[in-house]
Amino acid sequence: MSITSANAVYLLTIPGIFSVAQPLQQFAADDAFDTDAIEPAEVQMGVDGIMTAGWVPVPTKQTITLMADSTSALIFDSWNAAQAANRTIFYATGIITLMSTGQEFNLINGVLTSYVSVPPARKVLQPRKFGITWQTVLPVPINQQ
Repeated sequence: MSITSANAVYLLTIPGIFSVAQPLQQFAADDAFDTDAIEPAEVQMGVDGIMTAGWVPVPTKQTITLMADSTSALIFDSWNAAQAANRTIFYATGIITLMSTGQEFNLINGVLTSYVSVPPARKVLQPRKFGITWQTVLPVPINQQ
C-alpha cells in the first residue's frame, strides 16, 4: 500500500464566498496540512484512587500550508477579507480524500482562526500557513477502484 500524500484532494466550500467547492492546490512539499490532537475526554481521579471520565465535545484545529505562489491562497485572502468587510464569521465545510489509504474526512463548520497575510520573505518567499478550527471531523472509508 502506498502512503503518498501527493494524490490527496482537499475541497473547501465557504457559503457566501465560495458556494462551489474549491480545490486547494500547491501545498508546501514537507508540510501540506495537519490537525492537532484532540482531548475528547475529561478525566478525574478521586482521592481514593478511583478514576472517572466523561466525553466532552472539542473542536479540531487544522493548519494548511500553501506555497507562496499558490493560487489557492486567494481562497483564504477572500475569506479573511469577507469576514473583515462584513464583521461576521463565514463557516466552511470541507472534504479531504486520501486516495492512497482509501479514506475521506468530512470537515464540518470550520472557522478561519489563523491567517498569514504576506508570505515570509527569505532568500525566496516561504509558504503561508492558514488555520481552520472545525466543529467536527468525520472519517469515512471510501471505495477504491
